[in-house]
Amino acid sequence: MLAERHKTFHALHQQGCFVIPNPWDMGSARMMAASGAVALATSSAALAFTLGRPDMGRVTREESLRHAEDIVRATALPVSGDFENGFADAPDAVAETIRLAAEAGLSGCSIEDTMMVEGNPAYGFDLAVDRIKAASDAARSFPHPFVLCARADGVMNGAYDLDEAIRRVQAFEKAGADLVYIPVPPGPEELKRIVVSVKAPVNALAAGPLTALSVGEIAAIGVRRISLGSMIARVTHAVIAEQMDAIMKDGDFSKLSAAASGSRINAMLAAGADRGDIP
Repeated sequence: MLAERHKTFHALHQQGCFVIPNPWDMGSARMMAASGAVALATSSAALAFTLGRPDMGRVTREESLRHAEDIVRATALPVSGDFENGFADAPDAVAETIRLAAEAGLSGCSIEDTMMVEGNPAYGFDLAVDRIKAASDAARSFPHPFVLCARADGVMNGAYDLDEAIRRVQAFEKAGADLVYIPVPPGPEELKRIVVSVKAPVNALAAGPLTALSVGEIAAIGVRRISLGSMIARVTHAVIAEQMDAIMKDGDFSKLSAAASGSRINAMLAAGADRGDIP
């Protein structure tokens, strides 16, 4: 069954455009599957929130792998792992993370060029490329497809400009990345620059200025995959904050009327599970 998921995931990146939502537990994974998702991806930030921790480098590789196994088991959909910087600086250690990701049943994985320290600095260019080359070599050693997504996060983190980001993803493509990703470019025109700068498929994040565009409009730019990152988790947490403010500060329960019915949630969980291998 996993072999078919891996083939399906690889095929999704060959043509067209699809949305890959990011669950944070088995329930959200099943609800996303029931809503028509064709693939899922973990979110390092959403997992950190679930564990009661801030985002960025606060979750271990072991925790992320266990979480990935849960998401893989939740539905029959292929799953990609958001594994930050690969939980390591050295290329060989990043390659080991890729091997462990495949053992967890993941059909792909993303690796950032961000050092998980204060200020989110980027790895030097040469080391960043070497890390992706090592990850790609590991991914190519498997008997099945494994989609390696190479991320250049410096625009989002303020570590470098778009020209440098494009230089990096071009080098990542040459190093063997199957998919490249520059999160949160300034706008649609900059996203177009990214798409035409490489031959590899491009992932875009539905965040910042790109939330003003529809799936069709992003697809028309040439993007192959649209990820939601931690955005659905953040919307969920915004609802928690809003509801608790109303209750604890104002004594107002009226906003609770917007809650989804238990029957609707139960139906979606059942439908999502029907697409999985757990009763």
